[in-house]
Formats: sequence, structure tokens, C-alpha cells
Amino acid sequence: MSTSSTEAASKAPPTSTLILPKQSGIRTVLRYTGIPPSWLDKRPKMPSRNWLIFLSVTSSAFGMYFYDRRQCKLIRQEYVDKVKHLAELPADPFENPRRVTVYGAKWPGDDDHDQALRHFRRYVKPILVAAAVDYTMVPGKRHGDIARHVAEQVRLQRREDTGVDEDSEITKTLPTYKPLAERRKGELQGGVVLVGRPTFKEYMFGLKKGWTDGLDKVDKEEKLARAFDDDTVFDELPDEPVGLVGGEESSLDAPSNPISAFPSSQTSPIFSPMQMALSSPSSSPSQSLKTSSKSQDSHSPPTVIAPQPPILFVPFLNYIGFKQIPIMCWDWFNQRHKVRSGAEAGYKLVMDVTRSIEVPESIAQELSAEDSLTTRSVTEKNSSPPSDRPLGDLDFDTVVEWYYNSSALRLPEDTEKARKNYYAGLPKKLAVARELSRGTREPTTEEMNYPPPTEVELRAERMKKEKRWREDVEGWGIVDPSKKIAWDERFRYALRVFADPPEENKVESFTTNSTH
Repeated sequence: MSTSSTEAASKAPPTSTLILPKQSGIRTVLRYTGIPPSWLDKRPKMPSRNWLIFLSVTSSAFGMYFYDRRQCKLIRQEYVDKVKHLAELPADPFENPRRVTVYGAKWPGDDDHDQALRHFRRYVKPILVAAAVDYTMVPGKRHGDIARHVAEQVRLQRREDTGVDEDSEITKTLPTYKPLAERRKGELQGGVVLVGRPTFKEYMFGLKKGWTDGLDKVDKEEKLARAFDDDTVFDELPDEPVGLVGGEESSLDAPSNPISAFPSSQTSPIFSPMQMALSSPSSSPSQSLKTSSKSQDSHSPPTVIAPQPPILFVPFLNYIGFKQIPIMCWDWFNQRHKVRSGAEAGYKLVMDVTRSIEVPESIAQELSAEDSLTTRSVTEKNSSPPSDRPLGDLDFDTVVEWYYNSSALRLPEDTEKARKNYYAGLPKKLAVARELSRGTREPTTEEMNYPPPTEVELRAERMKKEKRWREDVEGWGIVDPSKKIAWDERFRYALRVFADPPEENKVESFTTNSTH
């Protein structure tokens, strides 16, 4: 019975059967690699709302970025293809290639002074390199550096043109030597690149100063040292007021004028070397007047200015400050506009099509009548705001002055504050330096480890600081938006500007602007 029942049970169908789904070969292999089965059986589904927002924003940002950079490459390559044939032309090995001078002034409120030249290297330089046009960059590390450099170059040019400075005989024997006329011709074939509105204002101020001042070199440090001779910053008051000039008591024996201590030629028969220094019998007054009048005539500003190298205007705007962050973000996704502007500027320079500078006569007379910063205090504010009338080419890039940082507008006040703080702490430093130099007291442990500056070092430090402060204030007076640009009526027929090439040579624009 047990045997029959066992056979019947074995022949009976099972109550429940486990049917496994048929798996593909890839899934079977992946199951034995250690991957959890839930990952293989998971079905795809639509992402959540947050994921959709994240993916749409990131994909749009990446799309805008790659589209903009692709258009930048296409625009740059198109202008490069238009001018690269000029680099293949044969050149004389003894002739200098065409060279331009690039000026980039410091942007107000930005500690990085190289922003203007960085803009040139990124957007204009590729076109010049493709056309084999050489360039020399002149950076402006502080306000007014470009103006001082241009004024010095004009002064040297005037000295060469008038014959005051001549080439040495050794220079004339060089195989690459060229006469002055050929060098001036080469400069006119080059050009001047001005990046941004501050650079343009400094260039015009330096140009006017160079063609107006004398030809003699002025040592600013010596001039500043003479101005310091009259102050009493480093004067030491004696223990007794005897001998003080201008005080309540004065010594009767001490002369007020050092020259009066020496006997004069009329009161003393004794010969003195001072008499030869004060009176020069070899030169009469009439001869000295003739010499002075001759030097004044040779060093006087010319009535007509020789033609100057043409000017290329390169627009430049530097965003500084927390309020301009949204504009920075928009600008980062629209670099193609800067590439097009820089490529067009470089193309103008390469094609070498120029025109006369355009300035209305009424505005030119008004600007020429105003006193320059060299004849008035640079800290004096303009009583009247700048005119809103069109100034022609002098209106280049005026809109960027609205984007100056507020910290830049406070530069004169900040400089004056720093000057007051320095002079407030100077007497204490000076007293310590004199006490240690005279040995009136022993130096402390800190003074032995870190020696304080001596009086000579304090004088040199003051000279350095005053020179920097005055140059900063003078330079800010040039680029200040409330100040008008420098102009001289002699520039009307001496300055030229690079213009757009003829229509048949112009580059066809991309269709990128139509997409906006």
C-alpha cells in the first residue's frame, strides 16, 4: 500500500510551478558580474520636475556657450582668411616691417592694469599677426603713464626735427641705419592703436603737452625736491628760539640772508670768489638777451604740426563692481560681439584706409580755449558739466564712462586721506630715527630685530609717496568723466583716423546677428 501510494503521489501534478522569464544573453552575463538584479529589471521613467529644470538650464547654458565660441572661431577665421595673403608678399630684408604702437591705459577702479592690452591681444592681435603687421605695446600701469610717455616721445621727436639731437657717427655706419626722413615715413605707414576711452584721453593730453611745452627735459624729482625746500616737515626746532627766522626772537648776529654774510664788491676791497660767481664780465646783458631770445625761438612750439601716425580706435569696456555682475554674465555668453568688433578694427588697420579727424569747429575752439591741467590745479572741479553736443571723433566710446566704478571717482579724496594719515604718523617715525642716530637712548628689542627707517630713508620714502600721489591725481584729472578731452587746433590737419575699407573689400557679415 505504501508503495502504490508513493507512486501515485509521484505521478500527481505539482500544485504550484515557478516559471522564470526568458532572459537574454547580455542580461544573463550581467547577472553574474555582481550587478544587482533590481538595476537590470528597473524600467525607465520620466524625470521629476526638479530634474527637468536642472537639465533644461544646464543644457541651455552649455548650448549658448558652445554656440558662442563656435561663432567666435568662424568670425576670426573669416577675417584671417581675408588678410593672410599679405603675409606671403616678399619683403626687403633691409626694410623694417610695418609696425604699430598699441597703447592701453589703466581702467579706472581696476587694480589689474593689463586689461586693455589683454583685450587687444585676444581680439585684435590675431588679425595683425595673420597680416604680418608688427606691434609694440605700451602699458599704462597708473593713471597718466600713457600721457607722460606720449609727451616725452613728442619732445624727443621735436628735438630730432629741430636738429638739437643728432644721430651719432657710429649709428650712421650701421647697415640698418636710415635717415630721419625715412624713419618718419615709416612711422606714418604704421599707426597708433588706442584701446578704450581712458587711453584716448591720455593720448590726446600727452600729444598736446608734447607739442606745447619746451624741449628741455624737466627732472620731476628735482622739481619736487625744490618744492620741499620751503616746507618744514623735516625741520627740527632748536631748544631755544634764538636764531629762528620769522619767530618772536632772532639773533642779531645771524644774518637773515646767507649771501649777505659775504662782503660785496662795493663795500669791501678784498677779492672774493663770490664776486666772480655773481658777476660775469665776459657776458654783457645784450649778449645774454640775444642768447635767450635765440633759444626761445628754437624751443618755442611750432605753429604747424607735422602729420602724425593714423589712429585706430578700439572700443573697450571693463565691467567692475557687484552691480555689474548680471552684465558680466550676459557678456560671457556673447563674446562673438567683441570678436567681431576687434576683427573689424584690425581689418581697418591692415587695409590702411585713413581719413582726416572730424571735430566740429565750434567744439574745437571751445576745447582749445580751456586751460590744460598743467596750468591749473588738477584737484579743481569743473564748474560746468561737459557739453552734450556731438564732438565728432572726440566722442569715441564716451558711453563707457557711465560704467566707471564708484571707487575710481573717489580717487582724489582717497589720495588726500592717505596723505594726511602719512604725515600724521611721520613726526613719530622721525623722532625715533633721530634718537637712535644720536644715541640719546638705547634701541629696544623690537627695534634691534626690526630696525626702524633712518631719516634719509624717511626722506626718500616721502619723495616716492608724494611723487606717486601727485601723478595719480594728475592722471585721474585726465580721465575724469567730468573733464573734457584735450584738443589743439593744430591737430586738425595733423591727425588722421583709420576708416572702413571700400565696400568691395569689406568682409561679409555673419548671420549671427539675425539670430538675436
